[in-house]
Amino acid sequence: MSPVRSAYIHIPFCRRRCYYCDFPVSVVGDKPPGGSGAQINGSNSGTIAQYVQVLCQEIRQYVSSGELLQTVFFGGGTPSLLSVEQLNQILTALDQQFGIATDAEISMEIDPATFDLAQVKGYKAAGVNRVSLGVQAFQPELLQVAGRSHTVADILMAVDLIQQAGFTNLSLDLISGLPHQTLEQWEESLEQAIALSPTHLSCYDLIVEAGTPFSRQYKLGNTPLPSDEMAAEMYRTAQRLLAANKFEHYEISNYAKPGYQCQHNRVYWKNRPFYGFGMGATSYLYGERFARPRKTWEYYEWVKQEGRREKAVGEDERVRSQTRVGKPALDLLDTLMLGLRLAEGLDMAWLIEQFGEEAIARLWKCLQPYLQDGLVAIVPAPKDDQLPTSSHLRLTDPEGFLLSNVVLTTIFEEFE
Repeated sequence: MSPVRSAYIHIPFCRRRCYYCDFPVSVVGDKPPGGSGAQINGSNSGTIAQYVQVLCQEIRQYVSSGELLQTVFFGGGTPSLLSVEQLNQILTALDQQFGIATDAEISMEIDPATFDLAQVKGYKAAGVNRVSLGVQAFQPELLQVAGRSHTVADILMAVDLIQQAGFTNLSLDLISGLPHQTLEQWEESLEQAIALSPTHLSCYDLIVEAGTPFSRQYKLGNTPLPSDEMAAEMYRTAQRLLAANKFEHYEISNYAKPGYQCQHNRVYWKNRPFYGFGMGATSYLYGERFARPRKTWEYYEWVKQEGRREKAVGEDERVRSQTRVGKPALDLLDTLMLGLRLAEGLDMAWLIEQFGEEAIARLWKCLQPYLQDGLVAIVPAPKDDQLPTSSHLRLTDPEGFLLSNVVLTTIFEEFE
């Protein structure tokens, strides 16, 4: 099994739930009890403080694979609701249990209007060296329709504070396909984002998830939501504008300046193992994916019960994986579903080594129509019709990426 060198930490707290969000989050509101003018954060919220304690308890229950952590990612929720002391508490627990490499990529998602200069400087001093700012849009009306609590002025202030703090690895998140969003607005958001000089951009197409406010307000095909054709044009626009500004389109939804790809997310796309800690977080250890409870008190009780076991949690996952049925086929499908998201695609020789020539020959045969249509590419191109063993299989950019679900559906049907 591959060594485990990455950890995802879920911080579930938000001041409000965005209308498109189906992540496991806990809404804490804007103001603490008692009418104080301060906003809720980790230093004045007993709820957040309790969660951090339980989270650190979970971390201490795991057995290290013997490898230092090379990437740590704080996601949410809104991790910037943590105080600097609480962030330090979590990083200390990780370092004591697993060890964190001195050159590790430590990423943190943060939201505009949730931090000040002293706080973001404190995050950097604690070890965070990459921040991902949740911008989503640069139009007030779109921020409002998405349920975001920040303004455009807050975005500009946040970027200024991050740069003042000395961060050089800054990612911005944008969403296309929002209700009533026009192609002109999307292009404007891209141009404003580029003007802020980030080193990384994540451009996500809106997915209306069941159970979210959007799912109750909008159905696919409704007038407020852009058509499929408009959504595709937004995707092409992002690819064209960002490529022209020297961003590498290295993954379906992600662009980076040279040297600034997100190393933690590459762990996912390469189907490598990782620890996951916190409410609703998923780990991938010993060939097994395991999700924690998505509700706060259920998660607390789960951590308490896991701590009473004789075996550490990681060992328990190893035992479960030994009895898994149909694992090789599932691993191949996972590998293709994740690896084809990357612009570099997958090494055919490695696929054959991992899954056998017979399975990859079946894959090669079912992909022939998409090779002919220009949605799939093989680089370098083979000189004959034989199974290429020294090439990379990838989706084309942008059309193959746009229709990736069509290609993957064919693959899944072939191996069902």
